[in-house]
Amino acid sequence: MKNDLGDLSAFVTVAQERSFTRAAARLGISQSALSHSIRGLEQRLGIQLLARTTRSVSPTAAGTTLFHELAPALERIERAVADTRKQRETLSGRIRLIIPRTATKAVILPKLAEFTRRYPEIVLEVTSSNDPADLVAGEYDVGVQLGEFIQREMIAVRVTKEMRLAVVGSPDYFKSHSIPKHPQDLKDHACIGFRFSRSLYRWEFEKGRKVLTVSPQGPVSFDDPELVIQAVLNGVGIGTAMEDSLKSLIAEGRLVRVLTDWCPSFPGYFLYYPSRRNQPAALAALIATLRLDS
Repeated sequence: MKNDLGDLSAFVTVAQERSFTRAAARLGISQSALSHSIRGLEQRLGIQLLARTTRSVSPTAAGTTLFHELAPALERIERAVADTRKQRETLSGRIRLIIPRTATKAVILPKLAEFTRRYPEIVLEVTSSNDPADLVAGEYDVGVQLGEFIQREMIAVRVTKEMRLAVVGSPDYFKSHSIPKHPQDLKDHACIGFRFSRSLYRWEFEKGRKVLTVSPQGPVSFDDPELVIQAVLNGVGIGTAMEDSLKSLIAEGRLVRVLTDWCPSFPGYFLYYPSRRNQPAALAALIATLRLDS
């Protein structure tokens, strides 16, 4: 069938032109190559498709039946191929994106209105997931994730500045609990965990040359960082979240930040995708919009 498709297309062209000479010119091949192709097709099918004389060519009864079935099918194939090629140049189509919810707020939403105004024919299909994703297996075009969780073979484009985690508790919580001065003090506190990639995210601390990792121990854990902070606000215990997302709550006095000098910065979020080759124009437009220097 793989070899037949080209020969079937050649047959349709001859049937339309009623001439090997004109069909060969239209296909951009020699007349002898075209004749060889048609003969091979007829031999494989075991039936004559074209009646030939020195002056004319016309489909046989079997050829006419085959032509009427093939012609519209080949037209659909040509349109499908043309539409696919357009994606390389046309600013339209769908982009499937997977991204953590917190990154959606920091990376996508601030630029979404601008992007949709500039590219009204592009549709973003956004899936929220905190876990690192296999783009190919999940059939996504592009993803956003913390740099440390992106596979090495991916192309990565920075979309945020360096970030920091903040460790916080509510004023009510600290009325009955001492403020931790050292990460090791957290063992005496109710620490609200964040589940990431099917496991509990470990709190990483660094000060000078000292590096410590703490597994949060407490009454509850969530797979949504916003719920972690809501529990903190309700006085359940101490939790962590991205520093920028907590600035207003800290400024309003609703949260108290602790262990500030132990919280290092890290590279932040990157947009990533499998290859630079044959990149659709719509994806290139999204990358250009979201990259940090845009």
